[in-house]
Amino acid sequence: MSDAPNEPCTCSALRRATRALTATYDAALKPAGLRVTQFALLRYLDRLGPIPITRLATEAALERTTMGRNLDPLKRRGLVVVTPGAEDPRARIVALTAAGRDALTAATPYWREAQARINARVDPATVSAVAEALIAAS
Repeated sequence: MSDAPNEPCTCSALRRATRALTATYDAALKPAGLRVTQFALLRYLDRLGPIPITRLATEAALERTTMGRNLDPLKRRGLVVVTPGAEDPRARIVALTAAGRDALTAATPYWREAQARINARVDPATVSAVAEALIAAS
């Protein structure tokens, strides 16, 4: 007889859902040549303007080292630029380039289409409620 609980694991269920969700957005954004994580970073930069990498990582709820790895392909494509800080040259400031803004504009219709498909299946208010509850619990 197993001592394992019979109830489903919430963590496993949410991880599967997140992988499926990411795959949906990645597939939708493929014609624009972006992954959803890259698209999200371009959106943050468009909204926030030039920003220290550490603050961008905080905004995106990523570790600083993970943020660096996520920015590398965007830098290689010329979609973002990273420069030393004016006040503290050790700080690294990341900014959206004109090419990055163009890529974001081109990708947005694909993102909106994926967003509409997801929202037709899962109520956005439910998603927000679950996200808020889990963040508050951490």
